[in-house]
Amino acid sequence: MPHAPLPGFLTRYRMPLVVLAHALLVAAALLAAFCLAYNFRWNVEVAGGGRQAWFAELYLPLLALALPIKLLVFQRGGQYRGSWRYVGLRDLFDVISASLVGTFLFLTAYFLLENGWSGAFGRPLIAAPPGPSLRQSAVFAIDWAATIVFVSAARVLVRFYYEELHPQRSGSLKTPVLIVGAGNTGEGVLRELLRMGREQYDCVGFLDDAVAQLHGRIHGVEVVGRTADIRRLCLELGVREVLIALPHATPKFIRELVERCEGTGVLFRTIPAVADVIEGRVQVSQIREVDIADLLGRDPVQLDSDIIGTQLRGRVVLVTGAGGSIGSEMCRQIAGFAPRQLVLVERGENNLFEIDRELRAVRPSINVLPLVADITDGERLKTIFDQTHPAIVFHAAAHKHVPMMELNPGEAIKNNIVGTLAVADACLSWGVERMVMISTDKAVNPTSIMGCTKRVAEMYVQGLTHRGPTQFITVRFGNVLGSSGSVVPIFRQQILRGGPVTVTHPEMVRFFMTISEAAQLVLQAGAMGRGGEIYVLHMGDPVRIVDLARDMITLSGLRPGVDIEIVFTGKRRGEKLYEELLIQGEHIGDTAHPKIRIWKHRSHDFESVCRGIEELRALADGGGEEEIRAGLRRLVPEYTPEVPEERASSRIPPTVLSAERE
Repeated sequence: MPHAPLPGFLTRYRMPLVVLAHALLVAAALLAAFCLAYNFRWNVEVAGGGRQAWFAELYLPLLALALPIKLLVFQRGGQYRGSWRYVGLRDLFDVISASLVGTFLFLTAYFLLENGWSGAFGRPLIAAPPGPSLRQSAVFAIDWAATIVFVSAARVLVRFYYEELHPQRSGSLKTPVLIVGAGNTGEGVLRELLRMGREQYDCVGFLDDAVAQLHGRIHGVEVVGRTADIRRLCLELGVREVLIALPHATPKFIRELVERCEGTGVLFRTIPAVADVIEGRVQVSQIREVDIADLLGRDPVQLDSDIIGTQLRGRVVLVTGAGGSIGSEMCRQIAGFAPRQLVLVERGENNLFEIDRELRAVRPSINVLPLVADITDGERLKTIFDQTHPAIVFHAAAHKHVPMMELNPGEAIKNNIVGTLAVADACLSWGVERMVMISTDKAVNPTSIMGCTKRVAEMYVQGLTHRGPTQFITVRFGNVLGSSGSVVPIFRQQILRGGPVTVTHPEMVRFFMTISEAAQLVLQAGAMGRGGEIYVLHMGDPVRIVDLARDMITLSGLRPGVDIEIVFTGKRRGEKLYEELLIQGEHIGDTAHPKIRIWKHRSHDFESVCRGIEELRALADGGGEEEIRAGLRRLVPEYTPEVPEERASSRIPPTVLSAERE
């Protein structure tokens, strides 16, 4: 919540008022120096007898000299530009530096005027009485210290007012929060919360696993326990939000926190690494809600930018399915490597319009060519390849939804098989340097039409290896978080509607990765390939879909089985309980990249594959469902269609939900 704006006259005259404030502080500091140097006696004895007042004889002339010097030094040091309500240690160091320089120049000017230039005027310009002059060194030393104290104290008092004494805003309610992590980041988060005003957030404690931190206090807030105590403390202290102030916390650690708090109704938020924040300052505006990707993600992908840049920089790159979830992210990543031209091929006009507009706004220097085309239209592809002459093609266009393709097997054949054949043949005919095909883990021992058609496409692309100059590379990966039609956005919509969240089977598990991670690893694998390889991206540990649903409900601040029900609808036709990444007869090999592995595929008779594809092409429009399945089974013997379970919905009682997690 932003601070209330300053009154109009303060905003308009801020700079003169700041200068005036510094002038008063400088005057007060010098006055304090004289008072301390002369023990608060206004009249002092002078040589020859009698008493003399130092205020008029010495203080005022010195003040007339000190003010312009110090005010100029403060101005040159940027002391008038900073916001006092956000003062920190760096600001105090700046005050010390400016005060030191100002006092040095003030002292130098004084002695020049008193001694060095006295001959020109016949007497000193600033004449100190005999008595008071004996204590000039003490005056200058105390003045330097007093200037630091007064100027710094003024800033600290302003910050104290806004953080502690500022009137509460009407209608605001305190939100009890618990901060996980009592280190530098946690301290910075608490400072930022205090800066926003105590009326908005009430930090009730820290959690930290370091024994030395337990029961210690940071800005008056106690370290109340360890992370293992989070559920108990959330309930005892009435916590509504948990701020994870551990920038390098692993997904496993965050998942454990979320699972422990299941049913408490707390919201989870996290912050970026302090090193990623300007000048190391943690700001509440950078605190965001914990997303499901934080629980399932892995360490950031480390790309070999040199090899990828060599492949893409200054080249013509074509992406099919450029408007889809993966295709559009591929385009964003590719644009960062400055290709000579980025050709977007997409059947959906609206999707193509959106990614084209985005790229032109973010990367105006990139030559983007959006082309509406269906990859099954061979003549259209010939025109595109003849017009653009791409050096590299990323083939992301495909029908991917398993249940939908079970109902439309002919369309799956036309798009996933015939379309891939058309793109691959065009690459071969026009001498494209390399084609990278994006496949799926559902192509492994497929049980669905979608997975089987992608496996046939893999076989055809592999068979083209060494039949021309083009290097054909295949990349397999699993489910992508946040892609259109995927489980995460569906669950999110169901939660927003108040439930229920539908899961097909309690034991359904899937591999997941983020869209950005998938796109980056596709680029890396494409740059590594030499033709004929199937690369498999490291997907981490499989995740049960019911656990995913439960975690998303918990992250929304709701209780699974109480606020939002989870309903099992039965496994659908073509779905597996778990996905695989390896076909029998293939074997695994490592690559230079820790997140990319290579599978050595079985050899296939390419002529038989081509004949089988022609049979499927003929069946795509006029053949029956069983004929299509039989044709696919002849090409892919490991294809075993599964019969769906009975679709009777079953509700899980809340007690079962809780017990199952444990």
